[in-house]
Amino acid sequence: MKVLLAGETFAATTSVAVGGDVLTSATSINGATAFEAALAAEGIAMTQIGGDRCAAEFPFDLDALSQYQAVVISDVGALTLLVTAEARAGRVGVNRLEMLKAYVESGGGLMLAGGYMGFQGMFGTARFHDTPVEDVLPVRCLPFSDGMEVPQGLQASILESSHPIFAGIEKPLPPILGMNKLDFKGDGSSRLLATCHYRSTDWPLLAVRNHGRGRTVAWATDIGPHWLSQDFLGWSLYGRLMGNVVRWLAGTE
Repeated sequence: MKVLLAGETFAATTSVAVGGDVLTSATSINGATAFEAALAAEGIAMTQIGGDRCAAEFPFDLDALSQYQAVVISDVGALTLLVTAEARAGRVGVNRLEMLKAYVESGGGLMLAGGYMGFQGMFGTARFHDTPVEDVLPVRCLPFSDGMEVPQGLQASILESSHPIFAGIEKPLPPILGMNKLDFKGDGSSRLLATCHYRSTDWPLLAVRNHGRGRTVAWATDIGPHWLSQDFLGWSLYGRLMGNVVRWLAGTE
């Protein structure tokens, strides 16, 4: 099985004032190290294209994308995939969100994960609302800032424990510290597997859909820190859960 992860890299710049001098340093962060290790422990190899490289390196045609049985988009916005070098130069080119839709319809598996740049995004800047990617998901993105921080923790309620994604998973799931607010489609081809209750609303945490010949997953929180708590990342079944998601996407489970 070949799995592609797009996103989850960040560049952090820090400035420190020492008297009249300002010292600046830059650090690169990969938020997917725990996710990659968890999949590796499940025997699943992953190729990562960091968010800073997605504009140039994410596949530009369906043949290149179709070498992967599952694609995970995590913490990289829609514009990064849409605004290619050709578009910046004012030339007509490929719409990679349309390509992802075609990928699912032809049999691929696509997961959109949550985070500050997931779904519509913490500040409304991820912008997957009203896109071809949203067309194939089991949820609708809200057309405004959709992220919520819940430092006291959210507890998931599993609605369909018999689904293959929860095979071998013991309840309850560890707490999460935030998520994106989403609207479950409930269209007959979508299934809501888990929710989190917050301020009188049950928000979709995990939903799945069969679309065309392929499958999609909406995971409304991070695949790593910080919305996944240290309790979640240290949970003995974290790798099993993420592995189950990827195997279901790829149609092997």
